[in-house]
Amino acid sequence: MSFEKIPPGSRGRPPMSSNAVTRVVTRVMERVHRWQSDRFQGMDLLYLTTIGAKSGQRRRVTVSRFPDEDGWLVVASMGGSSQHPAWYHNIAAHPDQVWAEVGGRTFRVQVEQLDGDRRDAAWKRITTEQPRYLEYAAKTDRLIPILKLRHAA
Repeated sequence: MSFEKIPPGSRGRPPMSSNAVTRVVTRVMERVHRWQSDRFQGMDLLYLTTIGAKSGQRRRVTVSRFPDEDGWLVVASMGGSSQHPAWYHNIAAHPDQVWAEVGGRTFRVQVEQLDGDRRDAAWKRITTEQPRYLEYAAKTDRLIPILKLRHAA
């Protein structure tokens, strides 16, 4: 399964760079999230593992999750950056190698990028539950991708 990447924007906050300090802070925050039952700032979390688009190495990131019928929705907001998060590029490059961890259980997942009316309905639901995503969208001119994750067969 593959999808066409949404183009990046021309305005938005600069993307954060990864360095040794941010990697340590990320590991510490993941422990805090787990201690808080995989929640942060009122949001349920999911640990997403992808294969690096360039490196081919496994990459892990914590993202907000929104339950949706037979899976979860995740938003590639990157806080309103003009660029998509690295994990979005990783999924586009290796859509058949994506895993999600929820509640201590890891699943291989299929990824579908929502568009049209399905994306609009999901966006409305997500922004009603977490209005901060409206703030992220206001910071950038790119269309923020919404991906649906389902257990892979």
